[in-house]
Amino acid sequence: MYLSRIAHERSNRMGNSRPHRPHSYTLYCPPLETSPCIARDFVTSVLRRLQLNDAVDTAALCTAELAANAYAHAPGNGSVLWLAVEPAEVCVTVYDGNLTEPLLRPPSLDAEGGRGLRIVEALADKWGTTPGAPLGIGGAPGKGVWFSLATGGA
Repeated sequence: MYLSRIAHERSNRMGNSRPHRPHSYTLYCPPLETSPCIARDFVTSVLRRLQLNDAVDTAALCTAELAANAYAHAPGNGSVLWLAVEPAEVCVTVYDGNLTEPLLRPPSLDAEGGRGLRIVEALADKWGTTPGAPLGIGGAPGKGVWFSLATGGA
């Protein structure tokens, strides 16, 4: 029991305890085909480190879909991923330099693509778009596509 308590106290000192205040992380994704995978791994790593394990798989899949859409439909300056962590929710926004709002395509068994936003819609608690883009993508006007997931914290 004593060693378990020491390990728990050491874990808390090393930052392994779940934070109780909002904070965020940012990742610049260059216009490379590896960016969706790196964005997914970035979100996975942050959420695991914060012990938000119940949100990891859904957040990773939704992040990969949004980052893949940014890579495919907004070539040029790349994209910026913003991960906001609050006690009861995580929110991921992928900003790109394309002003065009994403569209939910009608489901089709024959289409090779077009399912990404449907997946996000089905798995996320909420999702949407926001106008504008951060300076990290060359000052392009752009937009952000986001999703949020409840974490069960308070």
